[in-house]
Amino acid sequence: MTPIDRGRWTANLDDHDGVVLFLIGMRINKPWRIDQWVFVAAAMGGMLAYLAKHPESGMIKARNWFGRTTMQVAYWRSTDDLLRFAADEDAPHRPAWRRFYQRVARSSAVGIWHETYVVRPGNAEAVYVNMPAFGLAEATEKVRVSRHNSRAEQRLGAPAAEG
Repeated sequence: MTPIDRGRWTANLDDHDGVVLFLIGMRINKPWRIDQWVFVAAAMGGMLAYLAKHPESGMIKARNWFGRTTMQVAYWRSTDDLLRFAADEDAPHRPAWRRFYQRVARSSAVGIWHETYVVRPGNAEAVYVNMPAFGLAEATEKVRVSRHNSRAEQRLGAPAAEG
């Protein structure tokens, strides 16, 4: 069982230049066309296995959620690392991208998507209560909430809202 960190925790980004939050997934539009989407799901598994064996590629951590629309939340060291991996002919992404476009891009049986965000200190905040290591805190540094970082405004480095 995953250990739970009791109490309130947050992510410390102050000792980092930032991280890249990369959301990626697929949506099965025609479930009966397994021949059109199963290889897309398998390709993601291959990419994750490759990245686990090659930490120098720059992916820090990833978690997956499954359903008709799947989503992976991944944290990368930098956009340079992410883009380098995406373009590397020797890594699994580029060949999988080509196969997708050759085999199913026009069929609409499956859709793919991604979003990329650069997360810098002072521009993001997070709080976790009675949670195992997770999200931004798992990818950077998990620290206990204290009087210095107990409010979202403090974690964002913004002035407190007037009330």
